[in-house]
This record gives sequence, C-alpha cells and structure tokens, in this order.
Amino acid sequence: MNGGLRLRKLEPRADWQVALAITVVLRTVYSGIAAIAAVFVHPDARLIHSNALTENLPAPGGWHYALLGIWQRFDSLWYLRIAERGYDLPAGVVFYPLYPATIRAVSVAVPAIAAALLVATIAAFFCFWGLLRLARPELTIQGRMYALLLFAAWPCSFVMFAGYAESLTLALIFWAVIFARNGRWEAAALCGFLAGLSRPSGVLAFIPLAVLALRSRQARSLVVALAPPGLLSYWGWLRWSGRLSVVDTYRIYHGATLAPPWASVAEALRLILGHGDILLTIKLGLVVLAVGFSLRREVRLEDKLFALAIALQMLMYIGRPLLGALRYVLPIYPAFLMLGRYVTRRWRVKKLMFYLGCLGILNLAFLWAFLNWSLVF
Repeated sequence: MNGGLRLRKLEPRADWQVALAITVVLRTVYSGIAAIAAVFVHPDARLIHSNALTENLPAPGGWHYALLGIWQRFDSLWYLRIAERGYDLPAGVVFYPLYPATIRAVSVAVPAIAAALLVATIAAFFCFWGLLRLARPELTIQGRMYALLLFAAWPCSFVMFAGYAESLTLALIFWAVIFARNGRWEAAALCGFLAGLSRPSGVLAFIPLAVLALRSRQARSLVVALAPPGLLSYWGWLRWSGRLSVVDTYRIYHGATLAPPWASVAEALRLILGHGDILLTIKLGLVVLAVGFSLRREVRLEDKLFALAIALQMLMYIGRPLLGALRYVLPIYPAFLMLGRYVTRRWRVKKLMFYLGCLGILNLAFLWAFLNWSLVF
C-alpha cells in the first residue's frame, strides 16, 4: 500500500526524468563497486592471461584504474581494440562495428575506455526511457515502475554500464518499436538498421517492425525493409574483404558451434542433471521465466514473435552452454512488461522487494565475478 502511494508520486515525472534518475543511480553504484573491487580483487594472473588481448592491461592502482581501468575486461578489450585498430585480428569479427565506431568518435575528446563507458551509459538512459515508453500503453504507473525495476535488477544487467554493446543495441531495438507504433517509419527503419550493426540480436527488431508495417497498410511503412541490410551489409563486407564469416569465427576462435536450439538445451540439461551445475540451473530457469512471460495471452503478436526469435537465436550455439544467456534475454522487453503487470496484480510490495533483492544480489555477484576475471556471466 505505502509502496503504491510512493510510486504514484512519480506519476507527474516525465519518463525521461525517471530514466535519467535510475541511470545516474546505477552508474554511481556500479562505478563505486568497481572502485572498491580495484582494492580488494586480486585475480590470478594465469586466469587473466588465459583471455585474449590481456598483454597490455593497465596496472592496478590509483584513481584512474579504479574508475576506468578496472572495466577493461573480456569483450570490452575487443571493442577498444577494434575502435583503435579496426578488424586487424580474425577473431574480432564477431564484435559488430557500431559500438567500436562510436567509441572511436567519442575518444577524440576523452580516453577510449572513458568513451566506451560514456556511450554505454548514455545508451542505458535511452534504453530505460524506451522501456517506460513501451510500457505506457500496457501498464499502470505502478506496473511501469515495477517493470523498470525488474529490468534494472535483472542478473547481468550491469553490462549495460560496462564496455559492452548491450545498452546501445537495446536502446535501438526499443526505440525502433516505439517509432513504428507511432507511425514514424523512417526513424524505425534507421534504428533497426543501426541495431543490426550493433549486435546479431539487433536485426531481429525487423520482426515487430514488419508485423506493425503490414498491420498499418501504409505504403510509407515499407521503408522498414531497410532494417535488415544493417547486419547484411556487415556480413557482405566480411565476405568482400576476405575475412571469415561470423559463424566460422565463433567455431574456430571462440569454441562455439552453430547447432539447432534443442541441442543447446540438451547440453545444458546434461550438465545440470549429470553434474548438478547450480549456476547453469539458475540461468536456464531465468531464461524459461522470461520466455514464458513473453508468450502470455495478453502479449501482442509482434512481441511474441520477437521474443521467440531472440530465444532461438541465443540457443543456436553449443560448446559454451548458456554463456551470456542472461544478458541475451534483456532485449525481450515483453517479458519485463508482463512481469510488471503480474507483480502489480499478484504481489505485495514486500514480496516484490524480496525478489528484487534476490535478483539484485545475483546481478552484483555477476558483476564481482566479471571484475575478478571469472567468465561465468
């Protein structure tokens, strides 16, 4: 009851103001945790150097490392290298070009790692704002806030504030759908095109755009057909320049082989049942939860199709079962909208706070593992 009253006080606030507030809070929290980790985390050097591009990492110590250098982990190293040198290493082609291009542009004014974090943080703001806009026709003010909180607390959502392309991709997908629902087809097509240049999941924004365009029966809506060429142009450039395809690069350099989705699920279940892998159990359970809520009867057709496509895409590789699956779930916006609706109708605020706390603790545990060079997220 009291929680509902507090949330109603937010009603006069514009969506962008709420999004800005949560962005500032989370950027501060994550940066603070990373600065603390810079003092207390001492990962094994062998673990660090078992990863690629770790030869010239910044030395620990000092405020620069605590605020910026500690974020140079895993994929962020690839994005920084591509921003500086282009695709000079064959293993790098799985990292799509839009995010490193923005890093390169912004790094004219600030150091590259600062540029990477700045771009990710600004994109996270547009992502939160977009989620609230998507939720506006579907949910009450309470439901919208709950959906946003669940999204922000979701395990591995911290990557939206790391040197990763997630927040940029999410923002482009969300706003592509928003623009299409408002009949702004050119803007929707542009967002869809750029999303395909950001991550493989970005091209799937074409699915809701196509359904909305067909439903509108407007000739202008045909411009959304320009969305898929974002990804296709990158693939075409790889072929034209004599580089490996993304699929071959995953197989040769990243230990992941293209396979039917059921093969990935079977691999995960084998490890869960045969080895009692608790972490894998949590990942699979949360993925099933997200997909299940996105297929509820109330969900729009275009959103269901999009959610299914995202789920199938994340399960199309074997060799590294469900690695990254929790962050790959983040684009499934209908899941968070339906979770917000369900929580509003069924849960008291205390129950919501308990589960938000559980998700948040798991998210921070993954953040700590990320900072400690433990590839479990």
